[in-house]
Amino acid sequence: MGIGRIGKHLLEHHWRARRIFPKQVLDLIEQTIKAGEATTSGQVRFVVEGALDGKPLFSNQSARERALDIFSHLRIWDTAHNNGVLIYLLLADRKVEIVADRGIDAKVGSAAWQKICAAMEADFRAGNFSGGVIRGIQAVSRELATYFPRQGGGPNELPDAPIVI
Repeated sequence: MGIGRIGKHLLEHHWRARRIFPKQVLDLIEQTIKAGEATTSGQVRFVVEGALDGKPLFSNQSARERALDIFSHLRIWDTAHNNGVLIYLLLADRKVEIVADRGIDAKVGSAAWQKICAAMEADFRAGNFSGGVIRGIQAVSRELATYFPRQGGGPNELPDAPIVI
C-alpha cells in the first residue's frame, strides 16, 4: 500500500461525487437504466464512490475488489437469469469496474467489459462524467439485450436508482 494512494483517498472528499453527480444527473442515469432494461431481462446497477476509507483503504483494497464486495452486498447476483451487472466508479482512483453475474459474463466475456470500461474512463479523463456513464450504461444494456432480450413484462428485480457512496 502506497502513501500516495492513501493520501489521494484521504484528500478526495466524498462531496466531490455529489458535485459531479448532482440529483439531475442521477435522475438521468436512472432513466437510462430504465430505458435499457426495457429492452432486456438483465439488470443494471450503477454505484459511484468518491474515495475509500476505513478498512477498504487501509487494507489496500483495489477498485476491482471493492466492486466485487458491492456486487455481493447489493445482491446483484440474485436475479432469476444470473444477468445482473454492476458498473462501479471509484473517483479517487479514476477507475471503472464492471462486475457481471455468471449468466451474462459467460456470454459477453471480460474483453467486452474492459472495452466499455476503457471508453468510460476516456470520457472521464475529458471531464465528461455524465456522458461517460450514460454511454457505458447504454453499452452494457446492448450486451444484455443481445443475450437476454426482454420477453413479456417480467419483473424489475433490482432498483434502478444509482447509488453514491
